[in-house]
Amino acid sequence: MKPIQNKNVLMFGTFDLLHKGHENLFKQARKLGDFITVILARDVTVKKVKSNKAVYKEGERLINLKKTGWVNKVVLGDKKDYIKLILKLKPDLICLGYDQTNFTDELERKIKEWGLNTKIVRLKSYRKNQYKSSILRNKLYAGS
Repeated sequence: MKPIQNKNVLMFGTFDLLHKGHENLFKQARKLGDFITVILARDVTVKKVKSNKAVYKEGERLINLKKTGWVNKVVLGDKKDYIKLILKLKPDLICLGYDQTNFTDELERKIKEWGLNTKIVRLKSYRKNQYKSSILRNKLYAGS
């Protein structure tokens, strides 16, 4: 896909243990648009979706992601309705990670229903057997 100039990109995620795989995702997204906004998963959402708590609380994850400089803006997701922020932000493009399936399976259909002209792109993995949050989390807890 060729770059979209002056376009807003939206991404979702927990971004708990930041790693090179995350950095690579944001580099891929940066090639597709100019302004990257991340909707950061709330702690209650992480617990619900991943069946365990994040290592860092949502406020810490938000600060840590901002500090990287990989994205332009980070906002906390809505605790009950992820759709609210998509409708508010009206992104030109939504970039999904290669393994993101929660809330994304019907996203394309819903975007059309909402009347948005948003494209969805699935980004490629980066050394997924080495840089995957669940692997790094297991290593972290195995070492404690």
